[in-house]
Amino acid sequence: MPTDAASWRLSEDEEIVPGRYAKRLLGGGTRYEAYLAWDEELFSLVVAKVLRPSHAALDYAIEGLAAEAAVLARLSHPSLLRSFDVVLDGERPHLTLEFLEGPRLSTLLRKHGALSLEQLVPLGVQVCSVLHYMERRGFVHLDVKPKNIIMGAPPRLIDLSVARTVEDAGRITTQIGTDAYMAPEQCEPERGRIGPPADVWGIGVTLFEAASGYHPFPRTEDADDRYPQVRFDPLPMPEDLPPQLIETVRACLEKNPGARPRAGETANALEPVLAALPTRPRLGRFKPR
Repeated sequence: MPTDAASWRLSEDEEIVPGRYAKRLLGGGTRYEAYLAWDEELFSLVVAKVLRPSHAALDYAIEGLAAEAAVLARLSHPSLLRSFDVVLDGERPHLTLEFLEGPRLSTLLRKHGALSLEQLVPLGVQVCSVLHYMERRGFVHLDVKPKNIIMGAPPRLIDLSVARTVEDAGRITTQIGTDAYMAPEQCEPERGRIGPPADVWGIGVTLFEAASGYHPFPRTEDADDRYPQVRFDPLPMPEDLPPQLIETVRACLEKNPGARPRAGETANALEPVLAALPTRPRLGRFKPR
């Protein structure tokens, strides 16, 4: 047992389970810690998302890990993280995930500011393609944000730890997601049913931040101002951005979920902006049903 109850503190090449060995700690959250690991059967580097020691024997934590694995097992998309297996028994329950090369979008924005249009618009189309696919398969992500996008080729959407079926999302009665990127109906579930429009809001906030370098709903010092997106309109976007891009992002940030476009419609709205870029080919249009 590790000396630090909050972490396994696995050293290099320490066994997670037979045939899977920790290489280094990548990060983590309240419930999990993620290790870069070597998997002998896959003969490849992977990410082991391990329940922390304080959660490893808790039924609800193990059930959450199993639920995330079940969602990933039902989804397969070029811009979505892949999972290889899940271990629910033993000392270290964990999920084995694809190791993706590339920085998180949040890291790029923090270090370098707003993206160029040549990066931004393809990113928007590709993430919308994932959300369109998830909606068609009956799922919602519920935590779309820059930290959950790996800027590889193509960009990849990660972390389905709070993903739900559309049916289950519609029964949510408590806040779920990351405060700054939650749709109004996620902040206050009594406002309306949570579903795919919440993911469209998430990509809207993400694209706004990536295009401008600042958040559309900045927090204030007011202790009661946890969810400014519920009460305030978004800040203006930079005027030198293409009008079609501004219009599309603002449509994603409609407070009424029924007024937001669907993910496929958002991709279609971005396509003329993409086609106008001097170095980007025209992509095929979505035809949502």
